[in-house]
Amino acid sequence: MALQKRIAVTVPAGPRIEDTIARIQWAEENGIPDAWFSDSGAPDTLTQVAAVAHHTTNIRIGVAVTPVYTRAPSVLAASANVISQVLPGRFIMGLGSSSQTIMGQWNGIPLDKPLTRVKETAQLVKTMLTGEKTSFDGDTLFSKGYRQAPAENPPPVYVGCLRPKMIEMAAEVGDGVIFNLWPKGALPKMMEAVQRGAEKAGKDWQEVEVVNRAMVLCTDDKEYGRNLFRAAFGPYYATPVYNKFLAWAGYEDAANTINEGWAAKDREKTGGALTDELIDEIGIIGNEEEIQERIQSDADGGVHTHIIAPLAGSREDLDRTFNAFTASNFKFS
Repeated sequence: MALQKRIAVTVPAGPRIEDTIARIQWAEENGIPDAWFSDSGAPDTLTQVAAVAHHTTNIRIGVAVTPVYTRAPSVLAASANVISQVLPGRFIMGLGSSSQTIMGQWNGIPLDKPLTRVKETAQLVKTMLTGEKTSFDGDTLFSKGYRQAPAENPPPVYVGCLRPKMIEMAAEVGDGVIFNLWPKGALPKMMEAVQRGAEKAGKDWQEVEVVNRAMVLCTDDKEYGRNLFRAAFGPYYATPVYNKFLAWAGYEDAANTINEGWAAKDREKTGGALTDELIDEIGIIGNEEEIQERIQSDADGGVHTHIIAPLAGSREDLDRTFNAFTASNFKFS
């Protein structure tokens, strides 16, 4: 059976939980089926998901993604067990490696063996959610004799991924995959990796949900939108994880220039490597019709769930961007 195509709002809506609750309730009222949290620091995401649960009625809530280095698998599984009780059948646990900036600089945690660490964490969390006693001796993790009460509605575990080896692993081990910040020309290669990973596990690759966080701005001024993207994501693509991904996607010259600019503390050079043409490959910037067409194109390319993450410079930007994807304004063909 074909998976449903879905629109999601991005959360949190800022540091105040009442703002996040208001955004999720607005999404429910306007026929948007999903809300997906990012998880890079404060306010704590898993705590927020549990806190907002009773303020929702039908929306599905996911996490894209919780870093596997900052919480032990038993802690992740224990948190997911509680959340699955307050959001039965409506919660997705997303796991990923995060980045050198968030792990190394913010937390002082080495980003060692990310593919293996993510894979072993996903395997352990899924085992723990069943209530099975652990007996695991991996390359990066060890757990023996841990058991928690089985989750009555164990949430699916999705895995964040960028390049082929991580995508293949995510499709093999995870129940879904989560993409982020890819140039549109890379999507076919990424979907091929999903297929290979799913087939390795004996799955139908078309039943592996593909979630994507889309950087979107509804505007009549594309130059304004591109400058917002350039300022926000020049530093992002300077991190080794995303810099290597950009090079793999076919933009090696831009990746090298970003590296050089960042090393020289030259923000103009760093951001300037993101040309208008490259930004248009990654970001979704334009009027209502243009951004809706791009989301539909991504859906046609294999993406199931589209997290609308506004590149908003103002509240007006944010509202216009989200409003373009309410049930009354947008339907997948």
